[in-house]
Amino acid sequence: MASLMHATVKEASKLVARQASQSNDPNIGSAQKGSNSVSTVVSTLVPVLLFALVWFTLFLVLRSKLPRNYRPRTFLGSLRQNERSPSLPTGLFNWFGAFFSLPDTYVLNHHSLDGFLFLRLLKISVVTCFVGCLITWPVLFPVNATGGGGQTQFDLLTMGNVTNSYYRYFAHAGCAYLFFGRAYQSSPGIPDVSLLLQSAFLARIWVVSDVKDLEDLVEERDKVAMKLEAAETKLIKLANAARVKEERKGGARHDSEEAVIGPNAASGSMAARYIKPKQRPTHRLKPLIGKKVDTIDWSRNELQKLIPKVDKLQAEHRAGDAKYLNSVFVEFETLSDAQAAYQSLTHHQVLHMAPRYTGISPEEVIWKNLRIKWWERVMRVIVTTSFVVALIIFWSIPVAVVASISNINALIGLLPWLSFLNKIPSVILGVVTGLLPTILLAVLMALLPIVLRLSAKLGGDPSLSAVELTVQNSYFGFQVVQVFLVATLGSAASASVNTIVKDPTSVTTLLAKQIPKASNFYLAYFVLQGLGVVSSLLVGLVGLIVFFVLGKLLDKTPRKMYKRWVQLSGVGWGTVFPIYTNLFVIAICYACIAPSVLAFAAIGLWFFYFAYRYNLLFVSNANIDTKGLVYPRALQQLFVGLYVAELCLIGLFAIKAGTPGAIGPLILMIILLVFTALYHISLNAAIDPLMKYLPKSLDAEERRLLDIENGGETGTLVDDESGYRKEHLGVQNARTHGADAEGLGPAPHKKPNFLTKFLRPDVYTDYATMRRLVPKDVVVQYEPEIERDAYFNPAIKSRTPLLWIPRDAAGVSRQEVNDTSKVIPITDEGAFFDEKNRITWDAEGGRPPIWEPKVYY
Repeated sequence: MASLMHATVKEASKLVARQASQSNDPNIGSAQKGSNSVSTVVSTLVPVLLFALVWFTLFLVLRSKLPRNYRPRTFLGSLRQNERSPSLPTGLFNWFGAFFSLPDTYVLNHHSLDGFLFLRLLKISVVTCFVGCLITWPVLFPVNATGGGGQTQFDLLTMGNVTNSYYRYFAHAGCAYLFFGRAYQSSPGIPDVSLLLQSAFLARIWVVSDVKDLEDLVEERDKVAMKLEAAETKLIKLANAARVKEERKGGARHDSEEAVIGPNAASGSMAARYIKPKQRPTHRLKPLIGKKVDTIDWSRNELQKLIPKVDKLQAEHRAGDAKYLNSVFVEFETLSDAQAAYQSLTHHQVLHMAPRYTGISPEEVIWKNLRIKWWERVMRVIVTTSFVVALIIFWSIPVAVVASISNINALIGLLPWLSFLNKIPSVILGVVTGLLPTILLAVLMALLPIVLRLSAKLGGDPSLSAVELTVQNSYFGFQVVQVFLVATLGSAASASVNTIVKDPTSVTTLLAKQIPKASNFYLAYFVLQGLGVVSSLLVGLVGLIVFFVLGKLLDKTPRKMYKRWVQLSGVGWGTVFPIYTNLFVIAICYACIAPSVLAFAAIGLWFFYFAYRYNLLFVSNANIDTKGLVYPRALQQLFVGLYVAELCLIGLFAIKAGTPGAIGPLILMIILLVFTALYHISLNAAIDPLMKYLPKSLDAEERRLLDIENGGETGTLVDDESGYRKEHLGVQNARTHGADAEGLGPAPHKKPNFLTKFLRPDVYTDYATMRRLVPKDVVVQYEPEIERDAYFNPAIKSRTPLLWIPRDAAGVSRQEVNDTSKVIPITDEGAFFDEKNRITWDAEGGRPPIWEPKVYY
C-alpha cells in the first residue's frame, strides 16, 4: 500500500508540474481555456475503477472458496468462542445484509479496543467530510463560481477563481470558522475503557535479572529440538514413501510394530527396514567443511546436555540467585492501588527510577531494553530522534535515485561513466528501466516501517505498544512531509527549499500558491486510494501467495503447518493510523480552498472503512494492544491539518492584502490561528493526564456502578474507599428506568438520534455509556504457575518443547517416539500421512497436541 501511495504521489507531482507550466505559459490566456481538470479526474478514475471491479469480483469469488483466508475468525479452533465472529452467508452478494447488521462494537468485544477506535476514526472522518460539504458547498460554490477568474471545469469551484472582488474572501473565512470549529468537536475523547478491568491478584514483585546466558541456552535448546523434529519427520516420510512403493509392487508386509518396538529393539530398526543408513537425515557441524553427523543421534545427545543446564539456570533465576538489572515489575491488588503508586514521585533525583509505565502485558515487553540506564536512554532518544527527522526530510533523495533509473538517458548524461549501460541488449535494458525501479521503490517503501520500528526499539521503548506509539508519530511526520507537502509542492520542491532557506517567512506564501494548483489531483486521489488500495486490501494477494506457495515449499513438519494455519495477519497500528490520519488532514486543508475535495474524501474514506471493518471482523488479529492510546494521538495529529489549512488561507489572503476586501478575512484567519494554538495547548494540558492516569472520579463512579449491578441499597449516600461520597441509584430505581436484557443496568440516556449524538458527544459518549460497551461475560482465571511466572523473562519460564511428528502405518513414528521420549517429550498423535504420502493434521479441530491456551493478562 505504501508503494502504491508513493506512486500516486509521483503522479501528483507530474500533474502539479504540468499545471505550473501551464500557468506560466504566455500562450495560455487568463481564461485558462485549456483546463482539463475533469478529463484528468475521469482518466484517472476509469482505469482504477476497472482495476477495483476486477479485484473485488475476485474477492467475492475467493471468499466462498477459501474460508481460511477470507473468514478465519468464524471457525479457527485457536480462537476462543468469545473471539469468533458469526458466520456470514457464503453467496456472492447475500452476505452484505448480515455484514452491515453487525455493529462496530462487535469489534470491541471480539477483537480489540484499538480496532474499534480505528473504525471510529474512519467513520468520524467520513461524517466530518460530509458535514463539511453541507457547510461549505451552499456558500463557497456560488462564491467561487462567480468569482470572475475565468476558470473552467473543477477549477471553477476553487478559491483560485475569485478575482473580481476580494470581499468574497469573507465567505471563505466564515466557512473556516464554522468547519474548523466543528472539527474541534467532531472527535470526542473516549474514556480508556480498559481501565474498567480491575486486577484481582495479590501484590507481587518481579525484579528483572540478567538472563543473557540463559537466553543463549534456551535458544540453542529450542533450535536443536526443532532440528530433531524436522529430522524425525523427514525420516518417517522417507520410510513411509518406501513402504508405500514396496506395497504397490506387491511386496510382503513386515512384522507388526509391536514385535519390533520393545525394550531390546535397536534405535532406528523399524526405519532400517525401508531405507538405507545413508538415507537417514544428516547435517554438517560447520557449513561445507564440518563433520557430517546423523542429525537424529546428534540432536538427542545435544539435548541430553542442554536440557539439564537450562532447567538448573531457570531454577536459580526463580530463586533469585542471579544478577539483577535496574528494572522491576510490581503488581497491586487493585487498579486504584497501582495508579496511586504510578502517580507518586518515586525518587528525589531527576530521571532516577523513571520512566514508569502501567498496563504493560508480559507478552509485549521488550526485555533487552529493561537493562538501559537513565543516561543511556536519554542518549538513545536524542540519536534515534535525530535519525528519524533526517530520514523524513531527506527521504526524497533515495526515492529520486531509484526513480532516475527509469530515465536512463538523462542519468547517463549526468553520469557519463554509466555509458556502458547503452551496450546492454534492449530487452534487458527495458527490464532495467521499467521493472527494476518499480521493484526497488516497493522495497524501499516496505523498509521504511521496519526502520522506524527498529529506531523506536533502539530508542529504549520498553514494550511493543510503546514502539507502535512512537512509530505513529514518526510515520505521521513522514506522511505529512513526503506524501502531502512534497506532492503539493510538486516540481517546485527543490526551488521551494532554496526559497525557504533564504527567506523563511515565504513559506506561507509558497504553500498558498502551490496548494490550489494541486487541488484537482486530490479530487481523484481519495477515490483512487479508496478503490485501488481497498480492493487489493480485501483480496490480500500477498497473503495468499505466502499461505499457499511458501506453505507448500517450507512447511515440512506438522508444527509449521499448524502455525501457518492458526497465525492470523496482524495490524501494525503505528503505520496504519498515520496513513488515514494524513488523508483526513488533506481533506481539512482543502475544505475551504477546494470544497469539492470533501466529497471525494468522504467516498474514499468510506471505502477504507468498509475494507478494514471486514478484515477486523473476519480476517485479522490484534497482536499488539495499545489500549486505545493510538486513537487520541491520531486526533491530536489532526491539528496539523488545521494549522496548515489556516496558514494557507492566511497566505492566500496576505497575497491580496493590499487590495480592498482582503484585509478583513486576513485578520479573521490570524485570530482563528491564534485561537487554534491556544485551544490546542489547553486541550493537551487537559487531556494528557487523562491518557496516563485513572481519575479518582472514575474510580468512584466505577465502584458505584458495580455496587448497583451487585444489588446495592437504594437512594443511600456512602463513603467509598477513596473518600468520595457517592449516591446509589439502587436496584428499584434502576428497574423503574428499565434495564437491558444483558443485565447491564439502565441506559444512562435515551437513545439519541444521529444529529443529537453528533452535536453533544460530551453527553452521549460519557463514561457510563462507554462502560456498557465493555464485554462483561469474559471470565479470566489463572493457574498458580501462570500467576507466579507472569513477569519473568520468557527464558526463565520457557518449558522444554513437545516435539510433534506424524504417525505412519509402518510404526516408524512409534519407535521414534519410544526412543526420543527418553530425552525430550514427543508425540505422534494428531498428524498422519495420506495415501499420497502427504502430511495431514486435524485442521478442523484446531487443537493439536502442541496447542496451548492463550493467556489473557
